[in-house]
Amino acid sequence: MCVFLSSRVILPIFGQSSCVFCLLSVGLCERLHKVYKLKIDEALLIFHSELPYSVSVYYTSDYCYKCVYQPLATVGNVQNNISVVVSTQFTLTLKITPVDGNITLCSLSQTFEEAGHYSLWMTQSGLPNDVTCSLAMDRSPNNAYLPLLAAFLILASIAVFWASLPYILRWSCIQRLKNRICHRGSQNSIEMDEANDEQSVDKSKSKSSRLKSLDTFRGFSLTVMVFVNYGGGGYWFFQHAPWNGLTVADLVMPWFVFIIGTSVVLAFSSMHRKGVPLLQLLRKVTWRTIVLMLIGFCFMNYSPRDGYLSWSWLRIPGVLQRLGFTYFVLALMQTFSPHREIPLSVHNWWNPIQDLVLYWPEWIFIVLLETMWLCLTFLLPVPNCPTGYLGAGGIGDNGLYPNCTGGAAAYIDRWFFKDNIFWHPTCKVLYRTTEPFDPEGVLGTINSIVMGFFGMQAGKILLFYRKMNKSILARFLIWALVLGISAAILSKCTRDEGFIPVNKNLWSLSFVTCMGCMSFVLLGVMYFIVDVKEWWGGQPFIYPGMNSIFVYVGHSLLGFYFPFSWEMRFQDSHWEQLFQDIWGTALWVFIAYLLYRKQFFLKI
Repeated sequence: MCVFLSSRVILPIFGQSSCVFCLLSVGLCERLHKVYKLKIDEALLIFHSELPYSVSVYYTSDYCYKCVYQPLATVGNVQNNISVVVSTQFTLTLKITPVDGNITLCSLSQTFEEAGHYSLWMTQSGLPNDVTCSLAMDRSPNNAYLPLLAAFLILASIAVFWASLPYILRWSCIQRLKNRICHRGSQNSIEMDEANDEQSVDKSKSKSSRLKSLDTFRGFSLTVMVFVNYGGGGYWFFQHAPWNGLTVADLVMPWFVFIIGTSVVLAFSSMHRKGVPLLQLLRKVTWRTIVLMLIGFCFMNYSPRDGYLSWSWLRIPGVLQRLGFTYFVLALMQTFSPHREIPLSVHNWWNPIQDLVLYWPEWIFIVLLETMWLCLTFLLPVPNCPTGYLGAGGIGDNGLYPNCTGGAAAYIDRWFFKDNIFWHPTCKVLYRTTEPFDPEGVLGTINSIVMGFFGMQAGKILLFYRKMNKSILARFLIWALVLGISAAILSKCTRDEGFIPVNKNLWSLSFVTCMGCMSFVLLGVMYFIVDVKEWWGGQPFIYPGMNSIFVYVGHSLLGFYFPFSWEMRFQDSHWEQLFQDIWGTALWVFIAYLLYRKQFFLKI
């Protein structure tokens, strides 16, 4: 099928660059395909009008909640065809109206596929306003998920081979063949076996009491974080959700906060048993908090390409700042906890729930914190915005509240930090917002502490029911069910229509309960596989998990330099970007492995 163009307009959707240029008045479809090269998550849509009047085409994304239709193109009368570039990330709804009227002639919803070329034909059936719109495919799209499938199969094959390697090496025939090749006598073999037995005995004696599943969970979270920070292969579900909802990138930080809570309980319990003085504990907590905040404030704000540090663009909140403050509050809670005997030796009727009853002051504190979050979020008056607003603003909610992005959370951050907050929130492109919003702001930090408190409960379960694996796993499951049901009720199992939608930007209560549920499940599964059954040693995630600060800071400062990344030459598919992001992530895992071999662990 040939398409004759008198002009060609490339219009941006979802933040792509725009350009306008002319082609020859007569051409072929094949020539058009060669002239324009689409990028990742782009498709070409050509409008063919057979109408005797000009029409306007508007679009909205189905992911954008109650968003106002945006202009896409203006198509003239017969044989005045226009081509536009559209996004393939989410389903688009197109609406065609007359240029000088508000009547909807036709509309359709379509999920365009990457690198596909589509034609939308507009024909008049009878009456002037009786218009038929039909969509045809001129060129088949690429399989955008083929690189992801190939990467998964390759990584899965490597994992299976690595897991099977010890069993393969144990085969007697291979061992005998290895001995013959190496010209080892039977006596040497016996001595070798005895030496191996002695080493295994020494290893069993010096076996660490460190919880390997927790290090594995931390390393898994960090590995995913590095991958998504590098770009996640260009896939939208490896990037943060525009506003409500969840993607893979939204999971890792709450996992980290959960792990901080679990680690605080285990570490401080060990220090209490060793008799570390209270003043020394406070110094340690304060020092670690200050260092984390300084690293986040000074280093995470800076890149050599930014030039000198400037207060005009400096961002005060940040990931490490939130982690540091959350750690500080959780550590103080654990430091001043009145109970030291874990588990209790005296039998009481409440022993089965001693991990809850003995820490009632902490529960009161957390309930007060969450009450404060709810009151500030839903009762604080925000100028020119509805009270309790949780939306993204911009063109969302029918465009009624364009400057109300984040509601009370953004209002409080602007009051605290003025303009020194995040100016490029994830909702900026899709919702076309103009106001800054910081996902690591003040109100969200309250719920971050609540998330860490859930992790503290996991640590207390591990302590109170040590060597009682069934009890530990059962309690993990109960916590997961309670938090999961709470998240389902708060969100009504929908993305946008719940009482409190699941929202990582706001760190909403439903988001925290949902992530708490997932964290208990993941830690429980890893605890069962790694520590109970010992089917898996946690490799390779355990290596970055034991050097998390080094890997996080390192990949943030050096991640966009060679050999971790390079200037891509093939930007029309996910192949090169996915390979680059996996390569950069694998390099940091390998560096963490080398540091593990050298017994170097960066601690604060």
